[in-house]
Amino acid sequence: MEELIPITLFISGFALVFGIRYFSNKEKMAMIERGIDPGIRRAGQSAPKPFLSLKFGLLLVGLGLGIIVALFTVLGTGMGDDEAVAVYFGSISLFGGFGLIGSYAVEKNWLDKNPDKL
Repeated sequence: MEELIPITLFISGFALVFGIRYFSNKEKMAMIERGIDPGIRRAGQSAPKPFLSLKFGLLLVGLGLGIIVALFTVLGTGMGDDEAVAVYFGSISLFGGFGLIGSYAVEKNWLDKNPDKL
């Protein structure tokens, strides 16, 4: 039974790549039939994302703060391994979310002050 796993994995990977290429080709052919240049992508896919660096930066800062807070919490309380894992996951998620909320607030504040810049 275990010899079927590599075969199934190979067949599934091949089917995935083949399916993606096949449907991409079908989409381009349909665009050509309608008279649309397939080299031009939709506007939403090529739009600039000026706040992407800010978003990732604040997310990483939040994750780092979450790890530090979890470390000090675990060391300060002397928790066991099971409780420490929960504190780490909870702190990382919580502070990562705070980082994304902060990114949203900065972005929204800038867009409210500069509606014509984007």
